[in-house]
Amino acid sequence: MVDSNRHPVRFADREDAGKRLGEALRERDLGIDIVLAIPRGGLPLGRAVADALAVPLDVAVAQKMGAPGNPEFAIGAVAADGSVWLNDEAIDGRGVSREYVERMREETAAAARRKEATYRGSRSPLELRGKRACLVDDGVATGATVRACIERVRGDDPDSIVLAVPVGSPRTVAELESLVDEVVCLETPSSFRAVGQFYERFDQVSDEEAQSYLAE
Repeated sequence: MVDSNRHPVRFADREDAGKRLGEALRERDLGIDIVLAIPRGGLPLGRAVADALAVPLDVAVAQKMGAPGNPEFAIGAVAADGSVWLNDEAIDGRGVSREYVERMREETAAAARRKEATYRGSRSPLELRGKRACLVDDGVATGATVRACIERVRGDDPDSIVLAVPVGSPRTVAELESLVDEVVCLETPSSFRAVGQFYERFDQVSDEEAQSYLAE
């Protein structure tokens, strides 16, 4: 992890960030066997990282669970296999009922499964058991979807899990270090407010574009 009290680097776009991240991972020589990108924003980076390491690329899919009346506020996240991370502090603080949480968990898991099927198509998921897996996204703010994806990947019994992102909230990155074997984060600026502020171009990635990275 890089502690960026200096002026942080801005990435031209996700492909540029992926190339820099791939170089950093290659220099560390972590013996990574497979790259798992978190759609949609993680796929352009995942493609660049997988190419830099000459390893296969697959997806790890999770979706945020929104709070009652405020779907943009994440009270947790659920992966395609049902693996869940819950923000208990937010749930308790907002008085969210357990019935709501369970209903949203089921609905969100179903949505994540549909998204995973859309991206992967007829391709079978890659085997992770005994492999050294690298989970990649375009950045971490609260880290909700990343946490659910970590649980998803851990359930497939890999030998180790590396989380690799170009930029992240210092607090969130520090919290995530306890959940994986290693975190590689190029920038952890004290000025962090949102992932997009560290990209010159941060357009939304379409489903079609995301799928094209897996097909390469």
